[in-house]
Amino acid sequence: MGGPDAVNTTPSPSPASSLAVQLGRLQLPNPIMVASGTFGYGREMTDYVPVGQLGGVVPKTITPQPRRGNHPWRTVETTGGLLNSIGLDNDGVEAFLKKQLPWLAGCGAPVVVSIAGGCVEEFIELAARLDGTPGIAALELNISCPNVSHGVDLASDPEMCRRVVSGVREATELPVLAKLSPNVTSIVAIARAAAEGGADAVTLVNTCLGIVVDWRRRRTMLGNGMGGLSGPAIKPIALRCVYQVRQAVEIPIVGVGGIATLDDVMEFLVTGASAVQIGTASFTDPTAAGRLLEQLPTALTEAGASTVADLVGTLQPPGT
Repeated sequence: MGGPDAVNTTPSPSPASSLAVQLGRLQLPNPIMVASGTFGYGREMTDYVPVGQLGGVVPKTITPQPRRGNHPWRTVETTGGLLNSIGLDNDGVEAFLKKQLPWLAGCGAPVVVSIAGGCVEEFIELAARLDGTPGIAALELNISCPNVSHGVDLASDPEMCRRVVSGVREATELPVLAKLSPNVTSIVAIARAAAEGGADAVTLVNTCLGIVVDWRRRRTMLGNGMGGLSGPAIKPIALRCVYQVRQAVEIPIVGVGGIATLDDVMEFLVTGASAVQIGTASFTDPTAAGRLLEQLPTALTEAGASTVADLVGTLQPPGT
């Protein structure tokens, strides 16, 4: 044993290793991800963000067949946020594999493919189609989109959620993240069902259902009527969901909803998220994800943490 003057030869964690996070079977180099539907397919953002350095890229949700999406208007700015009703407009899985994945696979960041189907069977078929495809690190199940018919059904009923997650888990060896909706009576019950179905992690949360009204014309402004609210206005709701689920479910959480500043990131981490996704902020500041990644090591040092994991779930109970 060394004496009091012995030199500690244990290497200190490098900045890269201190930022690494584990989401079940999925390891990310850092916790700063970008959210589906807000970052295109990645290549559009290369002039603004060092895409290859991000913790993970979640491209626009894909479906089995091409979708035209909803009628315009599709987006409306609101106080503190953005209401959208895109309707999962995309070219379908085969076009994604041919046109988008080759670039994504070489971008340098883990690629988490967001998938959606109209029923449990379509989710399973998509997962099976993507299983074993080079360049895909994990799947995120978009079972909570409020902008399509029956889009939140699978995330509103625990048994349906369990069925889709377990079905996908059996169809693929890829890690599975279940993206859940805040538009439910009990987010905890749905998260438990996702965990029981075999999800590696849950993403909390998708957008909050809302409408924007033009009172002069007596009409809703979105072509589909209702849409999903994102941005700073929903951050307290997303934090509440992370807090509740962290108390009840052991699998990791990816926090998303109104994250735009370093304080936002740190709030989600201490509340219980192991990683975060930057969404609407990328519209107002395309450099947001890169900026937050650059600032994160300094914040860890300020918090007295050696790794991101040291911070996760350290929020003190009320009254302590």
